[in-house]
Amino acid sequence: MTAPKKSAAGKTAPKNRLAALSPARKAAFDVLMAVARGHSHSDDLLRGKAVDSLSAPDRHLATALALGVLRWQIRLDHQLQALLSRPQGKLEPEVLIALRLGAFQILHMDRIPARAAIDESVELAKQAGHRFASGMVNAVLRKLSKAPNVNYPEESAVELALAQAHPAWMVERWAFTYGIETARALCRHGQSQPVLMIRIQDPEVANELAAVGIQLQPGKLLTAARTVVSGDVTASAAFREGRLRPQDEGSQLIAELACAGSGNLNQSAKSIVDACAAPGNKTLILAERNPQARILACESSSQRFEPLRRRLAPLGDRVECRLTDATTLAEDASFDLALADVSCSGTGTLGRNPEIRHRLRPEDLARQAERQRALLLAALRTARPSGRVVYSTCSLEPEENEQVVAAAIAQTPNVRQISLAPSIQALLARAILTLSGAEHLCRCLTAEGALRLLPGAFATDGFFVCLLQRDP
Repeated sequence: MTAPKKSAAGKTAPKNRLAALSPARKAAFDVLMAVARGHSHSDDLLRGKAVDSLSAPDRHLATALALGVLRWQIRLDHQLQALLSRPQGKLEPEVLIALRLGAFQILHMDRIPARAAIDESVELAKQAGHRFASGMVNAVLRKLSKAPNVNYPEESAVELALAQAHPAWMVERWAFTYGIETARALCRHGQSQPVLMIRIQDPEVANELAAVGIQLQPGKLLTAARTVVSGDVTASAAFREGRLRPQDEGSQLIAELACAGSGNLNQSAKSIVDACAAPGNKTLILAERNPQARILACESSSQRFEPLRRRLAPLGDRVECRLTDATTLAEDASFDLALADVSCSGTGTLGRNPEIRHRLRPEDLARQAERQRALLLAALRTARPSGRVVYSTCSLEPEENEQVVAAAIAQTPNVRQISLAPSIQALLARAILTLSGAEHLCRCLTAEGALRLLPGAFATDGFFVCLLQRDP
């Protein structure tokens, strides 16, 4: 046994010196703290410099820990609360996150020994300045590691919400709107890691990626979409050179539907406005499919505008990037096509953005809908006679989808909703959609002809897409 180290004066070094922490757990802790304080979103933080500088194994573990805790936080807190000596007491945020990290590893990560999870959670509490709480963290996690597994029922919406760690109010809404079976599928998809999708216009890029060990599978809907099965596409030359883009297949589909218009293969847009353009993925598709078009890309957030401008710079003067709120646009009746892919609650993206379930409140939906109506009305105002407007969200909530569209139509003369069925057939005719994809999408159309993609149905996030047209 190695003797304790002694100082130059011959005294034994103190035993309370802080131990080294796993870089992955420390990074996950920092991400969760930043999310809890509302400083940023987990998706942005996990692609930031602090996480990117980790080794590949540590980066993967940090991501799994942070997203896992956010996905299962509601149930983790329920299980931890039962083991606290003062269940109603308020814990400091750092202590609570240390407990959640330990609990997630004990309950959901079989390959990590419980002892390691407990020790590191205790150390996280100490290094966060809560040495006196570290004993409680140790005791609670030890009890949890020895407790029998709990079988959570999922029969009612309230039971399902706890079992799948979603807010009860959210699951009750889904059960009312879509039925309990669909609500169950939505919750389970929200607990899974989304697949990584990329967009490839040149099929040779797929061969190039295969040559460096990156395995891909075809998308389920679009011929330009690929699922990344294994390998790091961000390390490839194709990614660095912009010959592929990570983008959810449903997100790609929105822009493709906008370009397909009302199904007329000869109806090419010469002028386009993207009312909420950042981060620019859909704008790039609009430019690809309409090479002669003049495009105005609007973004109201100064923080998001500069990355958007840089991303669209290779398109040159074909695209004007404008830092502006689209509701203030003065270009009335100026565009053949307007895309209003509006900010929303994001309930269709809970697998990708799990913290949304902790931040969103029922009363937020009315506030979101007010802003969405204003953006859709502005987009309709900018459309020329016979011009088209595509409205889309990544929300599952009727207040942000059908109700926004109905309100905008009621306020705008000479506007009607058009079924997306001809647009789907046009994309199939151009070999942009796969045959099976087109068949499945037609079954996802609402009675009014809007498209509702539920999360997980095609390995995509959840989206709502509607096509409107101004009469001549």
